[in-house]
Amino acid sequence: MRRTHSSRLSSFAAAVAATISLSAGAALLWAQHAPVTAQVVLVETGVKPASTAKGSADVSGVAVWLVPADDPSRRAAQSASRAHTALKIVQKNKAFEPHILIVQVGAQVQFPNEDPFFHNVFSLFNGKRFDLGLYEAGSSKALTFDRAGVSYLFCNIHPEMSAVVLSVDSPFFAISDRAGRISIPAVPDGRYELQVWYERGVADNLKSLSRAVTIDESSRSLGRIQVALNPDFSLAHKNKYGQDYVPPSAGNPAYSRP
Repeated sequence: MRRTHSSRLSSFAAAVAATISLSAGAALLWAQHAPVTAQVVLVETGVKPASTAKGSADVSGVAVWLVPADDPSRRAAQSASRAHTALKIVQKNKAFEPHILIVQVGAQVQFPNEDPFFHNVFSLFNGKRFDLGLYEAGSSKALTFDRAGVSYLFCNIHPEMSAVVLSVDSPFFAISDRAGRISIPAVPDGRYELQVWYERGVADNLKSLSRAVTIDESSRSLGRIQVALNPDFSLAHKNKYGQDYVPPSAGNPAYSRP
């Protein structure tokens, strides 16, 4: 039977109404999962009482994440697990970019070499111990970070290169911007454990910042997070053999510096 004009209009109206309803539902869901925010402040430590770090306009690189601590948040975390794709740390201009990358446990990270010479990325720390070996310009290697922890990355050829991969057991994380602002997207209501890490931070202070938090529609701010700077922090390190770096041989193109 041929449909009448009025029936087609009714069907169209129903479809529009359904679309509007779905959009409203999506908007409501997004409103329920508004970002969780925080403000990071760096403070200097020492003999004198701690004070706000002078000249610390750049407060980037502070990692904050929320570990699910009840059944609703754990179920939400399982469905919200971040895609383990398109994550990479580029080697370019004898530097790693980005310097700090936070990923969920199980994520794979690509390490493309965009320099016109060889690199050898390695890590000997608790997050992930690995050695990617020597590989040439234009090539890339990949690695899966299958356990939680901090991996300090270096190049066995260029001592000035360093980076960090922080693998965490949660999809709810963020890194502070230059102004110290934190915004963790789409965090469902529930109970969580707050965790904070900073490369230049004091270990005991970072540990003390851990606390239980409850996230709901009336409480989506973690407030002010005060991170103490480690006055003894240094990027100095040994090569993958535990020895001092040796200047490269001028006659060896694999180790040549432009």
